[in-house]
Amino acid sequence: MIKEAPVHMVDLKGQYARISNEVDAAVLEVIRSGAFIQGPAVKRFTAHLSDWLGSTEEAPIHVIPCANGTDALQAAFMALGLEPGDEVITPSFTYIATVEVIQLLRLTPVMVDVDPQTFNMDPTSVEAAITPRTKAILPVHLYGQCADMDAIVGIAKAHGLYVVEDTAQAIGAAWQPGKATETGRMAGTMGTIGTTSFFPSKNLGCYGDGGACFTRDAAMAERLRMICNHGSRQRYEHERIGMNSRLDSIQAAILDVKLPHLSSYNVARREAADRYDDMLGGHPDITIPFRDPRSSHVFHQYTLILGQAGDGPERRDALAAHLASIGIPFGIYYPKPIHKQGAFMDLGIPVGALPVTEDLTNRVISLPMHTELSGDLQTRIADAVQAGLAL
Repeated sequence: MIKEAPVHMVDLKGQYARISNEVDAAVLEVIRSGAFIQGPAVKRFTAHLSDWLGSTEEAPIHVIPCANGTDALQAAFMALGLEPGDEVITPSFTYIATVEVIQLLRLTPVMVDVDPQTFNMDPTSVEAAITPRTKAILPVHLYGQCADMDAIVGIAKAHGLYVVEDTAQAIGAAWQPGKATETGRMAGTMGTIGTTSFFPSKNLGCYGDGGACFTRDAAMAERLRMICNHGSRQRYEHERIGMNSRLDSIQAAILDVKLPHLSSYNVARREAADRYDDMLGGHPDITIPFRDPRSSHVFHQYTLILGQAGDGPERRDALAAHLASIGIPFGIYYPKPIHKQGAFMDLGIPVGALPVTEDLTNRVISLPMHTELSGDLQTRIADAVQAGLAL
């Protein structure tokens, strides 16, 4: 009997195998140079990423690398110079890091609901949440698709607010692709500051931890560089409180190898998503991912909604148990919204206040999504999903 190949939620080994010669040579070059921190590899990568994001001489995009995506968010809010108690509007349907840094800096998170189709921040909820203490909006481009940046940036301009984009899941996604809008195009380049993560499973991931901030504002970029380097631009001169958050040269070299492949990686993810759509789109208990026609989608995750609005988690949990029993990986992003987490209960957001968020946390499930997915593997996964729902 032929043993079936294992299914991976993310296949980093398979991806590495196709670029191993380039990666190995780049890593060896750094080791031989001895320049492990703030070395030439970091400068090359940030320059290349800036170009990739659409930087021009007339409208430069500054890339400030740091140690991880959470640090990128923290550095961004430190650079804005907000005061304790200032309010930041953000979704509750996100990873903890998005909101964690707001609390860490003694700011006040104001959590709003999301659009039931895109999973991204609902601009109507943002407008309703603004108070005299509001200073910033923090949209999350969840699962690989841009939030409604025309609306969000418009609201921010009308009220004099900063916009910090959490682009950890959407590097390479474009808002209004092919149309030069006032807000710009690439995720992470439309607000005051964009942030991203290079965690290994991301669309552009290193082989450790890494992150970056993006901004079109040169003065803001200088503040971010200082903050990530102990508040210093000159050795032993510390002009402000900062942090020790640097992207090391080996990770930068790996990212620089992977960056030229990022567009093809995102294409492979879209093609895999299309195949899933064909296999699962007709099922009465499955809602496949919605593609906002105003945004490209890079499918960091391929996330289904099961059942009907108002259903509890029982159907999803039963499917998860079935998939686990036959070795098919899955993810639930996220099973509990931020406003129901113990660390944020003191905000006093009542159950039912964010109904779309609470409904989605009961019904979403993400299937394996990566650059190495074959049609045969996806058929196995889709068959397993349909069998699990039939139980």
